[in-house]
Amino acid sequence: MWRALVFIGLLCVAAFGAVWLADRPGTVLITFAGYEIQMSVAVAAIALVALALFLALLWSLVSGLLHLPSRLTFASRARRRSRGYQAISRGMVAVGAGDTIAARRYANEAERLLGREPLTLLLKAQAAQVSGNREAAEAAFSQMMEEDETRVLGLRGLFVEARRRGDTGAAQQYASEAVRLAPAAAWASDAVLEARCADHDWRGALEAVERRASLGLLNKATAKRHRAVLLTADALERVDHDPDGALRSAQDAVKLAPDLVPAAAMAGRLLSRKGDLRKSAKVVEAAWRGLPHPDLADVYLNLRPGDSGLDRLKRADTLMRLSGGAPEGRLAVARAALEAREFARAREALEPLLQERPSMRVCLLMSDLEQAEHGSTGRGREWLARATRAPRDPAWIADGVVSDHWLPISPVTGRLDAFVWQAPPEVLVAPELNLHDDVTADLDDAPKPLPVVLAPEPVPEPAAPSEPPLEPNEDVLKSELMAALNSEEPVKGEAPLPPPEPVVFPATPPDVPKPKEEAVARRSVFSVW
Repeated sequence: MWRALVFIGLLCVAAFGAVWLADRPGTVLITFAGYEIQMSVAVAAIALVALALFLALLWSLVSGLLHLPSRLTFASRARRRSRGYQAISRGMVAVGAGDTIAARRYANEAERLLGREPLTLLLKAQAAQVSGNREAAEAAFSQMMEEDETRVLGLRGLFVEARRRGDTGAAQQYASEAVRLAPAAAWASDAVLEARCADHDWRGALEAVERRASLGLLNKATAKRHRAVLLTADALERVDHDPDGALRSAQDAVKLAPDLVPAAAMAGRLLSRKGDLRKSAKVVEAAWRGLPHPDLADVYLNLRPGDSGLDRLKRADTLMRLSGGAPEGRLAVARAALEAREFARAREALEPLLQERPSMRVCLLMSDLEQAEHGSTGRGREWLARATRAPRDPAWIADGVVSDHWLPISPVTGRLDAFVWQAPPEVLVAPELNLHDDVTADLDDAPKPLPVVLAPEPVPEPAAPSEPPLEPNEDVLKSELMAALNSEEPVKGEAPLPPPEPVVFPATPPDVPKPKEEAVARRSVFSVW
């Protein structure tokens, strides 16, 4: 629009000038070298414009001839760059497709056309990784270290290669250097945090979390949760040699995450040892409202050593009231009632849990109840047999690993706050582990899956015997049952399961005693496979 207006304005000015010259006639006389040239003003003006155009054209022609070599060189370079970037594009596609021959060919062509461009070095490293040539890949990443703009990328590649060959020390050095050069690099800060957690440097890991939160790599809620987890891990490590320091760490963790069960259990246990029963009860009750857990019940029922069974039963009633009748609350009441010899109260607490498929702990508790109330009978042995095929109770699970107790990091991936309290699924499948970087990882390296743990198919429950059988020795019965469970013969009606590699379960710490039924349940279930 503006250009059209300017053009119209210039035409108006030219027309006005022509009219002005036409209204004022005159002559122009030029005398040069004995010659006289006489013309009108209008003709002189037109001749002057033509001369200017001729001089401009002549200057353009001379300038074009003078700059012709540089223009030819620039065009050649542009063609080379175009061909080079096309080779990079095709090379990246070949890397993604796993075509090692094409990837190496395009990488060499791009290096010949473009030289040591950042993308050329990256393609060269990618092609070397796909081909399995680790030395060439590390050489390409080392070349990236020589340039400021690609130094962090080179550190990333060298970090991945160091982790691939198992050189943890070198990987940590590369990650630390990357954090120094680029604090906002998420992969480097993740690697530093993972390394400090692996070394049990919980205070150093706390500093790393604080730095990540300040840079905006973590939101406030996640950073708060990670701080609580690291403080809990610090408390668990210091509980034996520094109980006061462990108590401070556990209390700080509870302030950050009141529903973190390990922190609340640790704080409650240490406070009860110091005699501060009221504060210990408040901590455990706050965590119990968020997640009823057997560790919390164990701490709460044993706040004061030497209490009678009826006192512990009253505390169990408080837990069930706080949980609104949750299964863990009923199990706590049933266990406390069984220890207090209140059999009717124990049956009343367990009755809602027997409606559908009772879990393993419920079956074992019913077995103990039958034996305590009626002695060694068929009903007790029936509940003990049902426990071997009952649904599994909730446990600490992270990345396909079931642990007897909570851990701050995953033993598979090293991920912080990975364990969750939930019932194990029917099939435990390990996740696809992304141990290498997405950009610089070798596409041929496939993650090794964890062993798959299969649950047996449910079988019809055996009918109660019409007549009580003979009363053999109970210890002999349990030993025979355990021997049958440990045998490799499949259960009748079920296909034999291939024995996978056993899952390693960490040992329970000495300060967290486990109920009898939990120990028997784990031994019976996992010995089947």
